[in-house]
Amino acid sequence: MADYIPLHRAYIAGRELEYLAQAIENRRLSGGGGFTARCERQLEQASGAPRAMLTPSCTAALEMAAILLDIGAGDEIIMPSFTFPSTANAFALRGAVPVFVDIRRDTLNIDETLIEAAITPRTRALCVVHYAGVACNMDAIMKLAERRGIAVIEDAAQGVGAAFRGRALGSIGALGALSFHATKSVVAGEAGALLINDRRLLGRAETIRDKGTNSAAFIRGEVDRYQWLDIGSSFVTNELTAAFLLAQIEQRQKIAAARRTIWAHYQDAFAAWERQGVLRRPTLPDGAEPNWELYYILLPDAAARDAVLQAARRQGIGATFHYQPLHLSPAGRRFGRASGSLAATESAAQRLLRLPIWVGLEPATIDRIVEVIAGAAAAQQLHVRAG
Repeated sequence: MADYIPLHRAYIAGRELEYLAQAIENRRLSGGGGFTARCERQLEQASGAPRAMLTPSCTAALEMAAILLDIGAGDEIIMPSFTFPSTANAFALRGAVPVFVDIRRDTLNIDETLIEAAITPRTRALCVVHYAGVACNMDAIMKLAERRGIAVIEDAAQGVGAAFRGRALGSIGALGALSFHATKSVVAGEAGALLINDRRLLGRAETIRDKGTNSAAFIRGEVDRYQWLDIGSSFVTNELTAAFLLAQIEQRQKIAAARRTIWAHYQDAFAAWERQGVLRRPTLPDGAEPNWELYYILLPDAAARDAVLQAARRQGIGATFHYQPLHLSPAGRRFGRASGSLAATESAAQRLLRLPIWVGLEPATIDRIVEVIAGAAAAQQLHVRAG
């Protein structure tokens, strides 16, 4: 067997060790130091958001968002079922009910035409998920939300550096959550950020982020003591993580360009197979400016996907499936509910196959992956026809 090809591999931009050494030399290892501030300024400049706050994870950013919007028991939050559990957990922790809406078959993002039917008097917010760094239809979503008086939260965990009609993902709704998890394109092991776009939430966000206290104001000399003012938690990222992350953020455009080349190689190589009906490639809708976060294909059915996945694994290719529908999970049934049919969600979850994409993946290796995947998919199709 040839060398194993992992699904993802962190790219080291070049200054990570230098910045880590500086952070250690500064002896300021807790959050709120210089590297944290530099990361936040970079994110604000890149996104146009009034304020970016580093958090320990995207999950923490979503939990902050739920607290900031005063989400409570019995409130309903509309979201796709095709997402990671953190999207729902952030609101279920507050006693709210995730209401799952189906996705579009082209982008695998929430179907904006189905949202209004899911709105009830208990609906407090809409949490959209930009799958694979490809934007939801934010024009339609924001118009609907404004008309119905519903806050929009963007789960842009996969959307760092992506945009919709020139606006950074995470900067369009009231709040946006980003991820720098080790599996993402810009990484820090475990880290995230909350983009605060509604200026009315800025002051309280600072309090919630720092355990519900006015510690930041105390450090700035604005008050003579710090006190517990509100609910909150420890949503601050340490300086070592921020130091590593800064080196990544500074090279985000270089990283995106390299990933785009790999993504395009896949897209071109699979084109003929799509024309033959063997598989389906990703779709980029009008207005979406992706960040090339991941590459996937859709097989005709679950049996084909599973057969291709096994063939890939036998050849040392780290392909994998992705989200399992939350509405079918034990916790999803317990804490949430479905709005209408979620047939597109269930179909995509059964047929989707993610492929390796990381900076440094060589063209010859991509060709090998395509050969194995397409060959297995075609063989499965012939097997089905013969049967």
